[in-house]
Amino acid sequence: LMEKPFRHNQLCGSWLMKERLGTGGFGHVYLYQNEETSEKIAVKLCRLELNHLNVVTAKDVPEEMMHIALNDLPLLAMEYCSKGDLRKLLSKPENCCGLKESEVLALLNDVGSGIQYLHENKIIHRDLKPENIVLQDISGKLVHKIIDLGYAKDLDQGSLCTSFVGTLQYLAPELFEGKSYTVTVDYWSFGTMIFECCCGFRPFLHNLQPVQWYVKVRNKGPKDIMAVEDMNGEVRFSTHLPYPNNMSRTLLEPLEGLLQLMLKWDPVQRGGGLNPDTKQPQCFALLDQILNMKVVHILNMTTTQVHSFLLSPDEGLHSLQQRIETETKIELLNQELLQETGVMLDPRKPAAQCVLDGVRGWDSYIVYLFDKSLTKYSGPLTARTLPESVNFIVRETKTQLPLSTLKKVWGEAVSYICGLREDYSRLFQGQRAAMLSLLRYNTNLTRYKNMMFSFSQQLKAKLDFFKSSIQYDLEKYSDQMQYGISSEKMLKAWQENEEKAAAFVQVAEIGHLDEEIMALHSEIVELQRSPYARRQGDVMEQLQERAIELYRQLKAKYPQHGYSDSSEMVKVIVQTVQNQDRVLRDLYAHLSKILLSKQKIIDLFPKIERTLESIKEADSTVMQMQIKRQREFWHLLKIACVSLMARYVYNIHIIMDFPSLYFSVHLFYAAAPGEQLEVRCLAQGHLSCGIAGPRLEPTTLGLGVKLSNR
Repeated sequence: LMEKPFRHNQLCGSWLMKERLGTGGFGHVYLYQNEETSEKIAVKLCRLELNHLNVVTAKDVPEEMMHIALNDLPLLAMEYCSKGDLRKLLSKPENCCGLKESEVLALLNDVGSGIQYLHENKIIHRDLKPENIVLQDISGKLVHKIIDLGYAKDLDQGSLCTSFVGTLQYLAPELFEGKSYTVTVDYWSFGTMIFECCCGFRPFLHNLQPVQWYVKVRNKGPKDIMAVEDMNGEVRFSTHLPYPNNMSRTLLEPLEGLLQLMLKWDPVQRGGGLNPDTKQPQCFALLDQILNMKVVHILNMTTTQVHSFLLSPDEGLHSLQQRIETETKIELLNQELLQETGVMLDPRKPAAQCVLDGVRGWDSYIVYLFDKSLTKYSGPLTARTLPESVNFIVRETKTQLPLSTLKKVWGEAVSYICGLREDYSRLFQGQRAAMLSLLRYNTNLTRYKNMMFSFSQQLKAKLDFFKSSIQYDLEKYSDQMQYGISSEKMLKAWQENEEKAAAFVQVAEIGHLDEEIMALHSEIVELQRSPYARRQGDVMEQLQERAIELYRQLKAKYPQHGYSDSSEMVKVIVQTVQNQDRVLRDLYAHLSKILLSKQKIIDLFPKIERTLESIKEADSTVMQMQIKRQREFWHLLKIACVSLMARYVYNIHIIMDFPSLYFSVHLFYAAAPGEQLEVRCLAQGHLSCGIAGPRLEPTTLGLGVKLSNR
């Protein structure tokens, strides 16, 4: 619960509240006086609850634990964060040159939000440091939480060495001077942490004690964010983050701008002041801009280089591809941009489709760029650049250096080796994306093949039927043409159709394409079974572990002022680079096979489409030929019937004058032996009907008349 509202003259037994003395980090301090003894005491009413995701939560102490309190002092319970603190993360050898970009951005988001919340609630932490940032896994996401708010109190020169033992490296300069301070002391501490998370060490003469670096750094420029001491003991300042670090180029400049605001020596200028419109500190406004940046990271698979592009609002994919062409020299039409799943980016959607919501950092999500004009990638496949200090020990392997210097250099060597392994992992993911893309193309190829086979079978069936029908027609035509009807024009048309149908058999034949497709299917199965389709990182992992172990052994050496050479570490570096060259050659040889198979499929599609089009055209032509044949057949019958009717017509007139009666007349005759033609007529009052047929003998004609009242 929050503290109760202040009320003057509030009485607690014999104790009367006189006034509020001041405000502390966790509540207010009040003056109480005993009305009986006149004794005065100061009472601090603490806030027991701060409700923010990035500030550690206080918990109620279970009743069963109350007895463990010492000297009746109150117990404070808080949520347990199982992932340790930021110092533990920074202390990992692989992080000795800084955290990954995604981890730095997560820290900016979480700790920045927590600090703003504390400041809005009139709380100055005063002791922000990696040990006071703990990590908690919440639904699979790592969340930073600020702890140890107990140091939120007034400081004086005498309290620094007692209350802040071991934490002075992160304290703002004004706290050493005993001056009054504001929320900007937290800006300095936060900026120092950000720098350390980016680079692996504190920004200002990190090897010296605060009292020593304070004197040397106090005259730094307003934009200086780093100070190092060279071999001659001269202090050199810089406004930029040093290399090596894991930040993308797009993020470096705004991040340096943020640090320049937070690490100003003057506490009044630190943070950049308040925005006149939003009343938000300028440093946090810039922090929000950094966190809201939409950056797409592109891994160029032809060169192994990562390119980062800051997207403008509603930027289209075409615009992004033009920028990619400018930077990579891969023409827009030859660019293929694949997601990790092997799915191509949709040209109809904005470029922001490359950016996933809530996912930040080039190490978290990347898009893979391929050059469609190439099916063989041969390089240049060079390893990442060696840091200058690491390059020195590679050249001067046997040179004895102070252990304090070697720790820094070997740390960079470990970071370099870890980076090579991560480079390979990213390239392998790119190869995998290419394989998944190939499988998608293969699925489409199978669909086209099945469609082509189905249409081919339909055409063959229609051709078989048409050929059988027309052959039968031609045979029957030949049989009757001696005494029946004949048409040279129709006969010629039927014969031509028979020849066309024979030619269409070749159109329906798809065996040659089927063989190509089956060969490609087998090729793709072999690619999937290849050992190079699986990650080849075992040796690199072993070398990385060896480098980390050497680094740990060096840190544990005593005394620290001793000397050593770098032969063991250089051996690991050389082996790692050689192994990297080998696995990349294998990876790119396999990738080239994948791309070649994909190109074969791409080349097959037009052939299949042309074949499908030919089959459809042939199918349509056969159907038209069949319809025309049927029309001609019925036209022939019509001609035959009209011809016969024109030759012989018999009219029979029956006139009867019975208006009220119906006449049913049945006329029949024998047209030929065994055949009988009939005509039935129904009329009222008067009947006249006629028949047409072959010449009739008088004895073959019959007539029947029936009367009815119907």
